[in-house]
Amino acid sequence: MPGHEREWLLNGRREQHPPAGDWRTWLIMGGRGSGKTRAGAEWVHALASAEQRSNLRIALVAETLGDAREVMIDGVSGICRVARKKRPDFEISRRRLVWPNGAVAQIFSSEDPEALRGPQFHFAWCDELAKWKHAEETFDMLQFGLRLGADPRQLVTTTPRPVPVLKRLIADPGTSLIRISTEANAKNLAPGFLEVLEARYGGTRLGRQEIAGELIEDREDALWKRADIEACRIGFQGGRFAGALRRIVVAVDPPSGSGAGSCCGIVVAGLETSGRAVVLADCSVEGASPAGWAHAVAKAFSRFQADRVVAEVNQGGEMVTAMLKSVDSVLPVTMVRATRGKFLRAEPVAALYEQGRVSHAGRFADLEDQMCDFGPDGLSSGRSPDRLDALVWALTALLLEGSGEPRVRGI
Repeated sequence: MPGHEREWLLNGRREQHPPAGDWRTWLIMGGRGSGKTRAGAEWVHALASAEQRSNLRIALVAETLGDAREVMIDGVSGICRVARKKRPDFEISRRRLVWPNGAVAQIFSSEDPEALRGPQFHFAWCDELAKWKHAEETFDMLQFGLRLGADPRQLVTTTPRPVPVLKRLIADPGTSLIRISTEANAKNLAPGFLEVLEARYGGTRLGRQEIAGELIEDREDALWKRADIEACRIGFQGGRFAGALRRIVVAVDPPSGSGAGSCCGIVVAGLETSGRAVVLADCSVEGASPAGWAHAVAKAFSRFQADRVVAEVNQGGEMVTAMLKSVDSVLPVTMVRATRGKFLRAEPVAALYEQGRVSHAGRFADLEDQMCDFGPDGLSSGRSPDRLDALVWALTALLLEGSGEPRVRGI
């Protein structure tokens, strides 16, 4: 056994090594920083670098191609970092890793399920499955391609969210489920990191999900349920919504501050000719300066050829409009001011979902997490529902107020 493999066998935690027994899927559900990425990178590299595996074909699937490169390949715990002397070549133009012995790992994105139609593999590593944009379609296409060799297998590493594809995988008898918490990897984390997280999120639903790696179901008193959101999700063509829209708005919920922990909610939604609203994108940005989130708003406006920006000005007042205008002086901005609490503003929007008047053209994991964790007392974490606020303003503008000049257009 090569030196590095012996070292990993000794130093890696038991739950980071492949489980014994007959399994098709090794599922690691873990908290942030729990070591699940390291487990995936080590598993893939060990398979690919074995001398007898020269014809091996592996699929690396992430939420986006950028995530595949920045986390699975070049990240601190990525494949190229753990490979050392047997480091594979990253052929960027062909989106693949090639080991010295000829083994190949191809990268794919959940944004393009069709790219998995055709290729075939011995093994696969799926990272952050619960966040994938087109999770059902991408995972299904991968299963059809996982057909080489005598024992094709896959590893799924993810922070848990109660999405249908993950719940079905947990229930599958061919799945070996391992749960690991952030605390289990404490020796490899920055001093004080766990203490800060526990002080802020300990005992909350968000903390149980993001730190303990627990699968947290919907709040009983939440305004939205995941099953209802799944029911309103619509199909795609080429990864984009292809219907005709007569109006598109970009709604903005500016943060009260900037830097770490702040988030500017930015949600794009359109109105179909039938009168149904379609949530097109969650372009929210975290930790950005005022100039940073203003540029993100302008970018979303241009990308979707929107008609108007709707910005809440309870916090910042004229500064919000001035900041947006400084980025794009002709940006059409409508200022809105909250006169009721967040829950009261959100209730009529939740009713629109119940009436079938809203659909989601994609999977927006962070936004939908807030929707399904928002009750009369706000989010269970106590944080501001920034993404949800932006959603409420967008749908209020499209369906509950209906201001603005409509025009028919496909995107």
